[in-house]
Amino acid sequence: MALRVLVSDKLAPEGLERLEKEPGIEVDHRPGLSPDELKAIIGGYDALIIRSGTKVTADVIAVADRLKVVGRAGTGVDNVDVPAATRRGIVVMNTPGGNNITTAEHAVSMALACARFIPQADASLRGGKWEKTAFTGTEVTGKTFGVVGLGNIGRVVANRACGLAMKVIAHDPFVTPETKPLEVEMVSFDELLSRADFISVHVPLTPETKNLIDAKAIARMRPGVRIINCARGGIVDEAALADGIRSGKVAAAAVDVFVDEPPSRDHPLLALQNVVVTPHLGASTEEAQTNVAVAIADQVADFLRSGAITAAVNMPPLTPEQRESLAPFLELGEKLGSLVQQLGASDAKAPGGAPVSVEIEYRGDVVERGSKTVTAAVLRGLLVPILGDDLNYVSAPVIARERGISVRETVSAQPSDFRNRIGVSVRFASEARHEVAGAVFGGRILRLVKINDFFLEAVPDGYILMLHNRDVPGVVGQVGTLLGRNRVNIAGLELGREKIGGRAVSLFHVDEPVPDSALAELRQMPEVLSAALIRL
Repeated sequence: MALRVLVSDKLAPEGLERLEKEPGIEVDHRPGLSPDELKAIIGGYDALIIRSGTKVTADVIAVADRLKVVGRAGTGVDNVDVPAATRRGIVVMNTPGGNNITTAEHAVSMALACARFIPQADASLRGGKWEKTAFTGTEVTGKTFGVVGLGNIGRVVANRACGLAMKVIAHDPFVTPETKPLEVEMVSFDELLSRADFISVHVPLTPETKNLIDAKAIARMRPGVRIINCARGGIVDEAALADGIRSGKVAAAAVDVFVDEPPSRDHPLLALQNVVVTPHLGASTEEAQTNVAVAIADQVADFLRSGAITAAVNMPPLTPEQRESLAPFLELGEKLGSLVQQLGASDAKAPGGAPVSVEIEYRGDVVERGSKTVTAAVLRGLLVPILGDDLNYVSAPVIARERGISVRETVSAQPSDFRNRIGVSVRFASEARHEVAGAVFGGRILRLVKINDFFLEAVPDGYILMLHNRDVPGVVGQVGTLLGRNRVNIAGLELGREKIGGRAVSLFHVDEPVPDSALAELRQMPEVLSAALIRL
């Protein structure tokens, strides 16, 4: 039976031609499917190729009985429910780097456009007007250009801004002095806001970066600032940006991405004369679209022919047999990396900041199955909360090296208290250190067995309210009452303590996120030393 590939977004012809030439593969190119239409037909396909338009939700994955691989022609995979795909054994691939230059060039173009109001002047002249004084702009030479996020795209933007004779400053807490680009001054976020004439954001959309540029941030900026967002909708608070422009604090803005795409016709930014908008064109050049289309076509075809995996965000490059053997260890490693990063970020005494060194200890037969690959999973879990879901098993170790993170493995074929145990210890730039460990039981069952000084047995999955508290009667009851008052359902509970009456750790598994107001109330309880919401 032929293998069937559904391409549900527009793809460059070169990519379609590559697929159609593959023997034994049938290709259906059906861009513009509604969610219900996609759900109705996805069960008949072995592979799905998308861009940003198709949403591969858990509901879609649930009915995709034959689906083996989802290929994203581009970098971001925020329109794919990667955990749901992973649970079904579906490989999710992307094409990292295929549109970095294109997206960076678009951000610089947008900065120049809002410096000189080029689109507005063009529209005015085409409308029969000659309004020279209405579009007085500003020179960029000598101005301070602030880059938020020095990842692959942010570095290119910084380089191009230097070429425009601008003073480039940047904020990225996960870039060390040794790994920063030349001619770029690293500053705090607050200093960047107060000094920059232009601010361009290049970070992934995560819970930490959502509304990163909000009303409070804009209030700290210098008058006449220009703001550029070609990264992800939601990083800049759109209502706050509109208010900042109306008040005159923000001289102009350039926006390529929106929370809801396309934006509604009455969107406040569309009504403002000094805002340049484009319909998510960051990756829209012929070169970039051809590159990512050909790359994803080759990757999907190779996977369907031989099981070869390239640039997967949820699987390393392994044979099918290796994947089956290593799958639980990869999942555990990624969860441990994510947990230790979240512990560092939520440390009330010393918020972690950048990971500086990672030590991973392996015990048991996981050593024989491929500890190097599990290390890549740990690093991906550690870096995804910082850099976003599009990081994959190949790029995670490379980016760790680029950012000066020391990685050390120790292995032993002798089991400890558990047949297979993985321990992860991370030192952060703040000198804080956090350590976690997990084990695999019965070949498939994952358990968290250590958090810093506490030993326990917990399920590492979903939303977890983690409390450090005094080991006294009544804490669990008080917390349960507070969660019930906030309509948060408790699905499970695990406890660990150092000694009777000493410090304890309590893990409340909850069905939905705990509101910030409830977390604040928990932290005010005299018996509670710290409270944080973890998601695994």
